[in-house]
Amino acid sequence: MTLDLLPLGQEAVITAVGGAGALRLRLLDMGLIPKTTVRVEKVAPLGDPIELRVRGYSLSLRKEDARNIEVEVKSK
Repeated sequence: MTLDLLPLGQEAVITAVGGAGALRLRLLDMGLIPKTTVRVEKVAPLGDPIELRVRGYSLSLRKEDARNIEVEVKSK
């Protein structure tokens, strides 16, 4: 599953970060690295961008960019 499909309030673990060149480096620099837990906190009224909680801070990310991040849903 990709990060853009993760439901509101759901937690997941990042398994892979895709993208090419500068985009991939930017995502990694923002703390979106494999084995990191991420949670969808808010979704904008029109669905884009989404607000994530990662490593103790909030991060807004466009769905187009979130499609490059593979996640695995955490079981409760």
